[in-house]
Amino acid sequence: MNDDDLKKVLVVDDEAAMRLMLKTYLDREGYRAATAPDARAAEALLRAEPFAAVITDLSMPGGSGLDLLKRVKEMAPDLPVIVMSAYGSTDSALTAMRAGAFDYVFKPFQPDEILFSLKKAETNLQLTLENVALKKAVGRRPADGLIYKSRGMDEIMRLAPKMAESDSPVLIIGESGTGKELVARAIHRASGRNQGPFVAVNCGAIAESLLESELFGHLRGSFTGASRDREGFFRAADQGTLFLDEIGELPLSFQVKLLRAIQFSEVIPVGGESPVKFNVRIVAATARDLEGLVGEHLFREDLYYRLNVLPLQLPPLRDRREDIPLLADHFIGILSARLGRPRPLLNDDFLEALSAYDWPGNIRELENLMDRLLVMAGGQPALSAADLPAKYKAPPRPALSPGADLDLKKAVRRLEAEYIRAALDQGRGNRSEAARRLGLSYPSLLSKIKLYGLEVGEEGPGG
Repeated sequence: MNDDDLKKVLVVDDEAAMRLMLKTYLDREGYRAATAPDARAAEALLRAEPFAAVITDLSMPGGSGLDLLKRVKEMAPDLPVIVMSAYGSTDSALTAMRAGAFDYVFKPFQPDEILFSLKKAETNLQLTLENVALKKAVGRRPADGLIYKSRGMDEIMRLAPKMAESDSPVLIIGESGTGKELVARAIHRASGRNQGPFVAVNCGAIAESLLESELFGHLRGSFTGASRDREGFFRAADQGTLFLDEIGELPLSFQVKLLRAIQFSEVIPVGGESPVKFNVRIVAATARDLEGLVGEHLFREDLYYRLNVLPLQLPPLRDRREDIPLLADHFIGILSARLGRPRPLLNDDFLEALSAYDWPGNIRELENLMDRLLVMAGGQPALSAADLPAKYKAPPRPALSPGADLDLKKAVRRLEAEYIRAALDQGRGNRSEAARRLGLSYPSLLSKIKLYGLEVGEEGPGG
């Protein structure tokens, strides 16, 4: 679809006066409006030429606007349809929205209401076309919901369809904000269970006292506040996929119950006596070192091996830097459309600074930053490195005085000590985590901590 086609609009209404009024107004606003008196004529026009949007009345003789909407969704799923409905027929408008309408306006309306909906539809269609082009450019699978071109992510997404062929548990390991749930959804969509539900549960967000009730369900009256039966997440995901995020946060006291549920594919609801069968595929995720937790007796070894049948390690954003400009551009497009603002250009120095930063919060941090920058930019046409908060700007090259000590070995040791301190800080004192971040073995890290005199009063977990 070229730029001219983005201004072509089809108006469908059985009232000639309404068609004439909308065509006159839209033509004056820079659009090229065609009209049709009924659904059949509209369908013929849609088959003959491309349009950027359809505006249709809901109540028409010889085929309703809802019928036309359904045909449009079959012919061109991404084509926005704006429905016009008589004031007071809210139910009909909501039915149209559930059937895929982009927006609706109630008659009588002001012409600028239609214009506002069209502007939103135009922005939405442009984003859709850009995303299609981006998918082709980076080799992204259309259903994955993931933006990438890095080799590391490509290897992950090559493995995901193979894992989808099995019903064995998958354990996705990766730092917070790396997209573990998106990968889990990609596995679900590629699996034979894709017609069933995908139920995501954040295990770390549920109070320990409620875990059994939330996951296994409960019977009415089984405890104070249980006013009705609850099926629980396991049964809610029946015939589909249950995504257990932050599995490493589960208390030991509950892990044995979870192990039994997975092992026997049955749960006993709180207050119940008889087990209830379920059929789900388990995909678990963690930002923690489960193997290390097993060694510290904080995670059951038998549950770990039950979950770790098909492991998948997601790389942090700092290890897939070539994806950072793509992701930044993707987020700025989505957020601009959401705010109804023009999409700013991202200057080269801006993207270079983003690519140089280490992103401890990973993709989530990048998305939040783009949101913040767009709000603060106030509609400026481009973003440059000067718009970034100080911590995202590349540090200046150290200035060396003429008499500076140029001993390279000493400089490397100083830098190594700084990196180890930073890794210990980011891992909250957990040395196993710090070793993983630094790419060192645990004994090597301990040796360097001793060498550089970095011992602290408390060793922290894993020390």
